[in-house]
Amino acid sequence: MNQERPLTLTPALEKAINELQGRISERFPQASFVVEEGFDPKGIYLVTTVDIADTDEVIDVVGDRLLELQVDEGLPIYVTPLRPIQRVVAELQEREHATSPSPLPLP
Repeated sequence: MNQERPLTLTPALEKAINELQGRISERFPQASFVVEEGFDPKGIYLVTTVDIADTDEVIDVVGDRLLELQVDEGLPIYVTPLRPIQRVVAELQEREHATSPSPLPLP
């Protein structure tokens, strides 16, 4: 069994994570966060779980600032928005039980 080692963040990365979390929480108060190290690309990932239909809305909130942090400040930080697994499973079950539309008649 592998034990995870704790993340060691620079003060700049800590500040950036707190800022991004704040911006996301302001728009999506129900958001939850996990900070983890990633390797493709290598960096720190702020994994954000939000119960919304379109997770692109999360990137809309932080995208410009995230780009500044990455390009201008050189921070290897990324945001990965996810939907709760319960919502994804429920939507898959709805699709499974939905009736297929009847085919159009051929002329």
